[in-house]
Amino acid sequence: MTVVPNDLDTANQPPMRVPLRHFLVGLGCLLGGVLIGIGTAFGQFSALLTLAHVHLLLAGWICITIMGAMTQFVPVWSGTELHSRRLSTLQLWAVTVGLLGFAGALATGSLGIAPVFAAILLGGFWIFVYNIGRTLWGQSAYDVTERHFALALGFLLLTTTLGLLLAIDFTRPLFGPETVTRTAVIHAHVTLAVFGIVITTVLGALYQLATMFTQTKLHGVDRPLRAFEAVGYPVGVLGLAAGRLLDSAPLATVGGLLMVVSLAGFSIILGRRLYETQIDWTPMCSRYAVATVALGGWAILAAPAWIADPLAREALFGGPRTLYLLVLGVIGFVVLGTLYHIVPFIIWVDRYSDRLGYEPVPMIDDLYDDRLAATDFGLLSVGTIGLVGAAWLDVSSTVTVTSGVVLLAGIVVFVTNILGVIHNHSPDSLSKILGGRLATVVSQPATDGNTDQ
Repeated sequence: MTVVPNDLDTANQPPMRVPLRHFLVGLGCLLGGVLIGIGTAFGQFSALLTLAHVHLLLAGWICITIMGAMTQFVPVWSGTELHSRRLSTLQLWAVTVGLLGFAGALATGSLGIAPVFAAILLGGFWIFVYNIGRTLWGQSAYDVTERHFALALGFLLLTTTLGLLLAIDFTRPLFGPETVTRTAVIHAHVTLAVFGIVITTVLGALYQLATMFTQTKLHGVDRPLRAFEAVGYPVGVLGLAAGRLLDSAPLATVGGLLMVVSLAGFSIILGRRLYETQIDWTPMCSRYAVATVALGGWAILAAPAWIADPLAREALFGGPRTLYLLVLGVIGFVVLGTLYHIVPFIIWVDRYSDRLGYEPVPMIDDLYDDRLAATDFGLLSVGTIGLVGAAWLDVSSTVTVTSGVVLLAGIVVFVTNILGVIHNHSPDSLSKILGGRLATVVSQPATDGNTDQ
């Protein structure tokens, strides 16, 4: 049974609709991205369609989920007020419009309008950075989670700036052999996006979640590993990105190795938290266990590849053919596992926490269906293993397509379970959560941190 932490100031959290709205939009992007991915495997492949697929998954599903989670938990963990609830709504719709427009422009080959939607996308992300940055600004000291989140915000600014320049380059060439090549900018952009924004956020969140919801503390070897990662990882990301941008293999190698050692150490920390857990095993723990193994395996494969040639295209995500291992095995399972706690937790606090002790109320883990959770875990595991294996073994496309379909089935089951939690326990309907009051948000100043949305 998941414990209810008694040291969180949930009075500072934004209204329930704000994070749930982000999560629902993110899940929609996840379904759309996977469907496009399966379509490319059926022969509908094009570089631009694949680019749309990648942006729906990374900028859509993962980054919008991160936006919702930070908007919810930075005020809670930091014991402060969110700077602006109106901006937290505006950021979502700006990112959603920009992302869907940009992905649509790529999918249809309408590159002339791609920079316009890329600018809207950048604007949405920068609103988010400003809102969370202002929320963190007044803190007298930052813990390890807050430092990682602040770094992730900085990486987001760099990533989106490069992304807008790349979009403009579709129609007005900005890069060339005389300056810096488009390929080098793409590789730096991807490095900052995946390893800078996403992995940095994941690390910061897990320092809180993995200890809080296993009821354990870092001790022994955990502390020096954390100290090394806290410095070595962000320095490594900057070194790898700069090395790829400037075509400097030595700089990229040093940066890459710092990242590998940092993430290998973190996999030990996370594994020890799960091994020492003081609570019953939950869907969150099961998915974190998969991520622990995948992260350790990724580090083993990435080290020799980045020593040999960190600038090679096949080494963009670490070792050759490790994309699925990283994106699905590590990032995917962490995000899905975290949502299995965050969504029920937000709803439980809003609806049931003030009834505790006065009447029988369900616990957090009672809000979702255990059988569906077990089913989606099995389907997602089989699908991920199939895609990782197919990439390594060069098997027929049938295996890839089948694995993708199994993965999609697992995602559908997961989404069904999460939607069931919202439908059965949330005081707000799905339409009300998604609708919000966008007209009010746009027409009124976004300065009152206490305005309910």
